[in-house]
Amino acid sequence: MGTRVETDREFWTRTLTAGGATTVPRWVREPVPGTADHEAPVPDDVTRAVRELAARQGLSADVLLLAAHLKVLAVLSGEPEVVTGHAFGAGAEPLPCRVPVPPGSWAALLTAAGHAEARVRAHQDHPVARLRHELGLTEPPFEVDWGPLGAAGSPADDSVLQVRWSDRDGRLTLRLRYRTDVLDAGAAARVGGYHLTALRLMTADPDADHSRQSLLSPAELREQLEELAGPRRPLPDARAHELFEQRVRAHPRAVAAVHGSREWSYDELNRRANRLARALLARGTGREDVVAVVSERTLDWLAAVLAVFKAGGVYLPVEPHFPAGRIEATLSRAGCRLVLAESGSTGTLDRALAALPDVEKLPFDTAYAEPHADDDPGVRVEPGQLAYIYFTSGSTGEPKGAMCEHAGMLNHLHAKIDDLAIGEGTVVAQTAPQCFDISLWQLVAPLLVGGRTLLVEQDVITDVARFTDTLEHARVGVAQLVPSYLEVVVSFLEQHPRTLPDLRCVSVTGEALKRELVQRWFAVQPGIALLNAYGLTETSDDTNHELLRAVPDRILLGRAVNNARVHVVDEHLSLVPLGAPGLIAFSGVCVGRGYVNDPERTREAYRTDPYRPGERLYLGGDWGRWHPGGKLEFLGRRDSQVKIRGFRIEIGEIENCLLRVAGVRDGAVVVAERSGGGKQLIAFYSGSPQQPEALRAALGAALPAYMVPSAFHRQDSLPLTANGKIDKKALTRLAETAPTGDPHRAAAAMDRAAGDGLGASERRVAAAWAELLGVPETQIGRTDHFFDSGGTSLTAVKLSLALDRAVSLKDITRNPVLADLAALLDGPARQRPEPVLTLAEATGTPS
Repeated sequence: MGTRVETDREFWTRTLTAGGATTVPRWVREPVPGTADHEAPVPDDVTRAVRELAARQGLSADVLLLAAHLKVLAVLSGEPEVVTGHAFGAGAEPLPCRVPVPPGSWAALLTAAGHAEARVRAHQDHPVARLRHELGLTEPPFEVDWGPLGAAGSPADDSVLQVRWSDRDGRLTLRLRYRTDVLDAGAAARVGGYHLTALRLMTADPDADHSRQSLLSPAELREQLEELAGPRRPLPDARAHELFEQRVRAHPRAVAAVHGSREWSYDELNRRANRLARALLARGTGREDVVAVVSERTLDWLAAVLAVFKAGGVYLPVEPHFPAGRIEATLSRAGCRLVLAESGSTGTLDRALAALPDVEKLPFDTAYAEPHADDDPGVRVEPGQLAYIYFTSGSTGEPKGAMCEHAGMLNHLHAKIDDLAIGEGTVVAQTAPQCFDISLWQLVAPLLVGGRTLLVEQDVITDVARFTDTLEHARVGVAQLVPSYLEVVVSFLEQHPRTLPDLRCVSVTGEALKRELVQRWFAVQPGIALLNAYGLTETSDDTNHELLRAVPDRILLGRAVNNARVHVVDEHLSLVPLGAPGLIAFSGVCVGRGYVNDPERTREAYRTDPYRPGERLYLGGDWGRWHPGGKLEFLGRRDSQVKIRGFRIEIGEIENCLLRVAGVRDGAVVVAERSGGGKQLIAFYSGSPQQPEALRAALGAALPAYMVPSAFHRQDSLPLTANGKIDKKALTRLAETAPTGDPHRAAAAMDRAAGDGLGASERRVAAAWAELLGVPETQIGRTDHFFDSGGTSLTAVKLSLALDRAVSLKDITRNPVLADLAALLDGPARQRPEPVLTLAEATGTPS
C-alpha cells in the first residue's frame, strides 16, 4: 500500500498471502479460475483532500493511503491487528507489515500507519524471510480457501487481491486485481469502494472516531437491511390458542394428540384445557400473571400449556426432576404465585414450595374435579402480551428467564408450519424436554393446522430401536433431533437398514451440524430432507432455516425465516461488510421482551435497533458471517457459553457451583471433544481431594443433570496465563489428551489390564467402552466406572447399541463398573426393566 504520489509513476500495495496475514472473506456465486481487474478513479475532491491533509500533518500521501488500507483490512477481517505487505514500487518485493489498528480517531490511525511505513522503509533491503520470522509469521506462505487481501512475492503468484494506487498527471487512481475463484466483480467493487470511503471520511474529519463510521455504501446497507431479511408475511389476527380453537370447531373428533396408548380428540383436549383455564381464572390469574407448569411430558401437560394461554397468563415450564433449589430460584425470579402440577411428580417441587409460602400449588386432578365450564373462556389476549418464560443457564450462577410475546411465538410457529410443510394430518413427534423452547413448537404447531402431536415416551427415545419403530408405526412426518442423537439414529440405521415412508423431514438444531453426519444421513435415508435450524430462546426460538435435500459443500444456517431480521454487526452495532465476521444480532417480531426481573442483563443484551428506531434488537454472543445467497454461517461463541447435546450451558454457572463445594480452592470447567464420545464437560479443581461421586452429588443438588461434568480432575494448582487468569486452553488440551476419569484410577486400570487380564465379556465391554470414550483399551480396568471415566448418558445409549442391546440404559446406569456390567452379559436372559431416567438424563437431548 506504500504509494508515493509522483507524476507518471505507480506504486503498489500487496498484502502477503503469508500465514498469519489478514484475510478477506470469499464472496463469489460462481467461482471460475483466473483473474480480473477493477479500476476506480479517486474523485478530484478526495485527491485534493488527501494532499492537503498530508501537508497539514507533515506526512507523505503514502501514509494516508496505507491508513485507509489498514482500516479496510480491519473491517473485512474483524480483527484489531492486521498484517499486510508493503511494496515501494511496481515489481518490488512486498515486505510484511504487522500493524495494530487503534480504536479512536483517524488521526490515531494515521500515527500508527506512519510508524508502520517508517519501519518498512527501514527494512527495504532486509531479507523477507528474516522479516517474516521476526514478525512471527511462521505458517506456510500461501493460503488457498480464504485468501488475504493483496499479493504475495510476485505479480504472478496466488494472491487473492492486489491493491495498487497510481498518480499520473495529478490524478489518483485505485486499481484492484483479484482472483475470480475467490471474489466476483461486485465484491471487488465493494472493496474498492471501502478504500475510497475510508479516504473521504478520514480527510473530512481526522478527529472523528473511525470505529463508529461505516464504510458500507447505501446500496449495501439496503441489501443487508432489506434483501437479507426474512420474507414479509402477514400473521393471522389471532393468538395460537385461538387458531387451535378454530380447528376444534372445524373437526372436533379428529385426533389431536397421542401419548402411549392414550389419545385425545381436538374436542376433548380443548375441553380439558378450558377447565384448567377456568380453574386458573377462579384463582385470580390475570393478564401476564406467571403460571408454572410442573409435569412430565403427558397429555395433561399439553392441556395445561393451552390453559395458561387461554387464561391470559404466562407459561413457565419446570421439570419435576430439577433440584429443589433451582425450582425455588426459578419461581422466585419469575414472580410466580401459582403452579399447575401433575400429581405424583412433585417431590422436589414441594421442597421448593416450603420456602415459598406465597406460591399456591394446584394439582391437575383438583382443577379437573372442580365444577368449571368447559367452553372457551374467551379472554382477550393481545399480540404484544407476554406468552412464556424459558430459563437458560446464566454466567453469574443465576439462570436467566427469557420472556417472549405471543406475536413472536405465533411467527415462529408459522415459520415451522411453512418450512416443514406441516398441514392437516401431519404427525409431529414431540420429543424435547419441557425446559427447552423447542418443545413448544413441537407441542403446539400441528394443532394450528389440523395435524397431530405425538408425545414420544421417554423410554422410547432412550431405546433407538423403539424410537425408529415409533417413527414408522406412528407415521411421523416431522421430527426434530439434536445432531448428537441423530448420530445415534444414523448408527442404528447403518446396522439395521429400514425405510421410514411417512417421515418427510428431520429438523436438526441445538448444536453445529457436521457435514460428515449429513453424508451419513443421506446414505441411509436419501429421500428424507434435513432442516438445519438456528435461533435463540430470546428470539422466540429459530430465526434461520436451511433445508438440505443433498450433501452441501458447506453447512450453513440458511436464510432468515418470515418476518425475522438478522444482522451481522460490530461492537457498535454497525453492519459489517458482506462476508466479514461479526456479531449476530436479531430484530423484528421475533425479539423477546428481555429477562424477567433482571434489568441489568436485559440492558446488556437487548438494545434499540439503530436502523428501525423504537424496535428491539437482541445481541447474542454468536459470531457469524453472510454468504452469497443470503445464507448465514455460524463461526462460534464470543463468551463461555456452549451447547452440548443441544443444552445451552454457561460454563460460569457450573464453575460457581463447583467453587461452593467445601474444600475446593479453585476450579474451572472446559469442554473436551473426544473421539467417539462427543463433547463433554470436564472439571478441574485444586484444594483437598474429593471423591468424584461426592462432587457429582454436590453439583447435582443445584444443577440439572446435563450441567454436571462427566469427570473431575484434581490439580495441585490450575495453570495460569501470562496475565494471571486460569489457562482454559491448557486445561482443554489436558482434558482431550489425558485419560478420562480420575488419573489415579486410570493408572491403576493400566496396571490391572497388564497383569490380570480380562474375561471374554469384559474384553467385549472394554472394547466398546474404549471406542466410545476415545481412550486406549489398555487403560480400562475391571473396576473402572463408566461415568467417572468420561461417559455421559448419551454415550451410555451408544454403549447399549454397541453391545447389541444386550444391556439396557438402566443396566448401565445401575451397573457402571465394567466387571459388573460384563457380568450381566454372562447372566441368564431376562426382560430388560423399563428405564427410569428422565429424557434429559437419558439422552441429554432436547429432541
